[in-house]
Amino acid sequence: MKRPTLNIITLGCSKNKVDSEHLAALLEHRYLISHDSNKKSDVVIINTCGFIGDAQEESVDTILEYAELRKQGKISKLYVMGCLSQRFKKELQKEIHEVDGFYGVESVNLVAADLLKEEPQSEYCSRRVLSTPKHYAYLKISEGCNRRCAFCAIPLIRGPHVSVPMENLLEEAKGLAKQGVKELILIAQDLTYYGHDLDGKSHIVELVKALCEINGFEWIRLHYGYPLGFPDELLDLMRENPKICHYIDLPLQHISTHILKDMRRGVDREQTIGFVKNVRKHVPDIAFRTTFIVGFPGETETDFEELCQFVKDMRFERAGVFAFSPEEGTAAYEIKDDVPDEVKQERVDKLMEIQQNISLEINGQRVGKTEKVLIDRLEGDYYIGRSQYDSPEVDDEILISADNDLEIGKFCQVKITQADYFDCYGEVVN
Repeated sequence: MKRPTLNIITLGCSKNKVDSEHLAALLEHRYLISHDSNKKSDVVIINTCGFIGDAQEESVDTILEYAELRKQGKISKLYVMGCLSQRFKKELQKEIHEVDGFYGVESVNLVAADLLKEEPQSEYCSRRVLSTPKHYAYLKISEGCNRRCAFCAIPLIRGPHVSVPMENLLEEAKGLAKQGVKELILIAQDLTYYGHDLDGKSHIVELVKALCEINGFEWIRLHYGYPLGFPDELLDLMRENPKICHYIDLPLQHISTHILKDMRRGVDREQTIGFVKNVRKHVPDIAFRTTFIVGFPGETETDFEELCQFVKDMRFERAGVFAFSPEEGTAAYEIKDDVPDEVKQERVDKLMEIQQNISLEINGQRVGKTEKVLIDRLEGDYYIGRSQYDSPEVDDEILISADNDLEIGKFCQVKITQADYFDCYGEVVN
C-alpha cells in the first residue's frame, strides 16, 4: 500500500526546525515526509512562528494559502502547530475553518498521535528526520526561558526554562552523528542556563564536554547565550578544544544603561562592555555575533549615538539590527511606543551601515589566510562553504569555483583570496 505524502512547513527559528524533525521521525513509518513548500501533499502541517509582527504575518499568510488549497480539495488535511497557534489559537480557530487541528508548542507527540490515531507517547523522541543538509544539525538543549526581558514574548509562548535531560541529549546527538552530521549547533533561548531548573547549577560545560567525546562531530557551535552569568570555563573549553567553533551568538540588545534597565536585561553599560572584553580575552579570535534593538520606548538620539559608538568600538564580527516591535503581553507593550516608525527605520539603516563597514574590514583581514571550510552546497558557478566563524543561514559564506571537484558535507582547506561585505572568495589548498 502506497504511503500518503506529508509536508511539514517550518517557519521561524531553528528551535521550530528541531520540533518539526522530531515530528517527522514519529510519522515517517506511516507517511512519505518532505520538509518544503510542496503544494501537492496529501497532508500539510505548518509549524508557525509568533515571535514578532512580521513573523506572525508570514505565518498567517502561509496558513491562509494552504487553507485555500484545503478548501479546493488539493490537500486532504491541514494542521497548524507552534508559537502562533499557542498564542492565538482561539482567534485562529474562529477565523480559519479549513484547518483540521490547531496545536501549540510542545505538541509534537500530540500531533503525531492524532495523525496516527494512537494514544500520545510520553517518552522523549530522540530520533530526527533532518530538514537541514545531512552534514549539520541543530540540538535543542532546553525549552522556554526564565528571563523576563521587557520586549520578549518567548516566556509567554514557550513558558519557563526546562532543560532536556543530558542522557536524552547525548542519545539524540549520537543518533545524529550516526546519520553523518559533522557540525552540531547547540540552540536554546539561553544556553548557559542549562541545568539550573534541575539542581540550581549550570551544566552547560559538562554537556559540551560530553558532546565533544562523541565520534563524528568535527564542529560544535554555540547559539544564543546571555551576558549575565556566562561561565568563563565555557570560554576556556572553547579555546582549548579544537571541536568547539570559536564562535558565539549572544544578543546584547543595547548599551545605554537606562535602556538596558527598561528592557529588564539585568546588566548595565559597564557590565556589557566588560563581558565583551572578557570573551575576547579568553578566545582572542572569536567571531562574536550579536543583535540590537533600536527604537525601544524612551530611546533618545543620544542613546542611539551611544549604541553606534559602542558598535564602532567593539567591532563585532556579525551583528543584526531590529526595530522595536511592541508585543502584546510583554512589559514593553504597556510603555508608550514613542519613537516614530520612520525614525526606527533610519536607526536600523544607520547602524547596519556601520556594521557593514566593520564586517568588510574584518573580512579584508582574512585575505591571504587559509581556513578550514565545510562545503554546504553547489550553487551556480560556485561551491558554497563556511568556516568555523560562520553559522549556516545567518552568516558569511565562502565561495569557491565550481571548477574544483569538491564533495558536499566535507571539509577542505581554503585560502581566502577576496573579501566582500558578507562573503569571501577562496581557492582550495591541496
